[in-house]
Amino acid sequence: MRVIAKFGGTSLGSGDRINRAADSIATAVQQGHEVGVVASAMGNMTDELLDGIEYDAADEDRAEIVSMGERISVRMLKGALNARGIDAVFLEPGSEDWPIITDEYGEVDVEETKQRAHALAGQMKDVVPIITGFLAEDHEGNITTLGRGGSDTTAVMLGNYMDADEVVIVTDVEGVMTGDPRVVEGARNVGKISVDELRSLSFRGAEVVAPSALSYKDAKLGVRVAHYQHGDLLTGGTSIEGEFENLIDLHEGPVACVTVAGRAIRNSPGILADLASAIGDAGINIDANSSGMDSLTFYVAEDDADEVEALLHDRIVDDDTLSSVTVEDGIAVIRVTGGDPSEHALPYRVIEPLADAHIHIYDVVTSATSVSVFVPWDDREQALQLVQGVF
Repeated sequence: MRVIAKFGGTSLGSGDRINRAADSIATAVQQGHEVGVVASAMGNMTDELLDGIEYDAADEDRAEIVSMGERISVRMLKGALNARGIDAVFLEPGSEDWPIITDEYGEVDVEETKQRAHALAGQMKDVVPIITGFLAEDHEGNITTLGRGGSDTTAVMLGNYMDADEVVIVTDVEGVMTGDPRVVEGARNVGKISVDELRSLSFRGAEVVAPSALSYKDAKLGVRVAHYQHGDLLTGGTSIEGEFENLIDLHEGPVACVTVAGRAIRNSPGILADLASAIGDAGINIDANSSGMDSLTFYVAEDDADEVEALLHDRIVDDDTLSSVTVEDGIAVIRVTGGDPSEHALPYRVIEPLADAHIHIYDVVTSATSVSVFVPWDDREQALQLVQGVF
């Protein structure tokens, strides 16, 4: 079995934890597994280095400085493994076998990195490579970085390109939890979770695996999050299943938007739940919803629109905070799911070609990992082609 183990800053935060990490690596190697290691900077060293740059440093100087945390970690781990009789070598930008190369735009040179990663994988029967996470090197030999969460990205990328069976993210949590254990009493470990679910959580603050890392996970590659205290690279934690797909699709049937207006909506706690429950209790699915200062809109299948209008009208009659309900049908939904996690302008990229073609846009609903745009049903094919042309 070929495993890439990434050790986060907390799991390398002291001499005792480095020994624990080395023990877990050595045990896996002694059991006959091929192990590659990605190491983050110890503890909060990267933040401390950044805080120390109290001057206008050039990008290349800044990258050199922040690289020091990872450079120390790989040397510490190599020494600990050598002391246990395990042949190990550390790799950092500038090393002959360094695998991760970026182009002139700072993006990963996929073909070059794949070739180098494949060559490095061929050495793993004889040696444990210990690789600085977060860092890369351009074609001129300058140090570059992979951004926030870059060590996770390094690990999953290399796991993919080195044909690993599994990537293990060793960190200071038991895995993915049902809630933040510091806030929610009784939070427990989730044994498994899909890539789609975890990326949505990661985009909204869950600090488990960086969203950029999950872009490199395919269906064949196992990824698992485990706690450093267990000392076992091969079991425990949370398994991340599936792969994140980039999709552009057109909802198969037309939908209708049912809009409720009321001047006091924004100051009426529970009004959204009350109206949504009325629809749900009737067995009708809500495809999406949006809100304004004085309105709530529900998108439902066109065939259900009349029933939904009647249900919500009953609520309006009984509630002084609501004024009226209206329906518009003949609406198509185009969804874009996935995309580059660093793509902050994704909604704009979806909307821009439609606006240029003067296609009316009823609504745009965004989530952490998708954009849904609502356009006239008669314009659906043209709109789909325009959005597909962007990607």
